[in-house]
Amino acid sequence: MDLRKLKTLIELVETSGIAELEIQEGEERVRITRSLAAAQNLGGSTATSTAAALATGPAPAPAASAPPPAAEGHVVKSPMVGTFYRSATPGSKPFVEVGDAVEEGATLCIVEAMKLMNEIEADKSGVVKSILTENGQPVEFGQPLFVIA
Repeated sequence: MDLRKLKTLIELVETSGIAELEIQEGEERVRITRSLAAAQNLGGSTATSTAAALATGPAPAPAASAPPPAAEGHVVKSPMVGTFYRSATPGSKPFVEVGDAVEEGATLCIVEAMKLMNEIEADKSGVVKSILTENGQPVEFGQPLFVIA
């Protein structure tokens, strides 16, 4: 991957507002991340701290994130890696809100993976105690999404 392409990708990340971009071409893999805290410390300036890493060969395993605070109730976890959506279409009413009663099999959200929309259903009846992920955010396999009590 040439330097001009890397520079273009870094500029794309800085101007688009996305936090992370990862691209793989053959054996080369590039991950560009933007530190949102640095942008906030600069008073909302467009200057941000951006880091790019170029590696050849197999990609390293993602770092384990800090476990979420212990929640009382049944935790519904993501069955796949993808993007979390609370509603079927942008601007439409979310499938569930905190405090809603849900039956087993009711749709809670959608996880988009490789352009496929996968409905995630409640595997237990109860009341939605909390929603642990923000709309439009990436989720990992096994990541807690909802707490149902």
